Amino acid sequence: MDLGTILTLLGVAVAAGVAGGILAGLLGVGGGIVIVPALYFALSLTGMEPGLTMQLAVGTSLATIVFTSVSSAWGHHKKGAIDGALLRLWAPSILVGVVLGSFTGGLIDGRIMIAVFALVAAAVAADMVLRGRHGEITPKGFSRPAWAGFGVFAGTVSSMMGIGGGTVCVPLLNFLGYDIRRAVGTSAAIGFVIGLPGAIIYMLTGLGTEGLPPFSVGYVNLVAVAVIIPLTTSFAGVGVRLAHAIPQRALRLSFGLFLALTSGRMLWDLAGAMGVA
Repeated sequence: MDLGTILTLLGVAVAAGVAGGILAGLLGVGGGIVIVPALYFALSLTGMEPGLTMQLAVGTSLATIVFTSVSSAWGHHKKGAIDGALLRLWAPSILVGVVLGSFTGGLIDGRIMIAVFALVAAAVAADMVLRGRHGEITPKGFSRPAWAGFGVFAGTVSSMMGIGGGTVCVPLLNFLGYDIRRAVGTSAAIGFVIGLPGAIIYMLTGLGTEGLPPFSVGYVNLVAVAVIIPLTTSFAGVGVRLAHAIPQRALRLSFGLFLALTSGRMLWDLAGAMGVA
């Protein structure tokens, strides 16, 4: 890579770290919803094959989420916005989903992962923007097997998308009757359950892969991780303060509109990738 490309990658990593940290605290998303597309587009400048680029972006994002989720979750914990009982109920099944999704994402064509990322983001955006909330917010009762099913789904999709779980878990918990701020706080903590095993599996499945940039361990680039983590953990507190200061409807709309823009850009890029293929 030439000097200009390296500087561009570093600049994108810095911007993704700041934006990802704020959104991690604000929306409980772990920052991956910003970091994955940012890294994907930046790494595309190196001429890497699109599928391989996506796998590297997802694996690297999951590694940063390990640290970002801890910072974000601690801020929400101090605000009393984490449901400990739900976390204990859901974490084991989410972990099962993470293992399934990470091995799948590390082995399949990366263009499939682009499609999953874009389509899930679009569906979630439509739900968050179009569906209103009426009456009192009361969590709906489900059996443990049903919660396990929700957890496996959330863990699988999140680890394939390289996100901390908030993109799936926040709207799901809100739909199930949880207050949006409590859904955001609990999802921030779930990010650690998704990020740590997911990053390890992407490292292992990518070992020996040719065409990766320098300082990559499997599908995790250590330089990008080193740049992004200090920024996401520093700026997560800013997002937490915003999450507890703005109206809930505004929080839902900001989440939904951001996902809509992300989805549209990824679908456009997927069409280009399929055209090249």
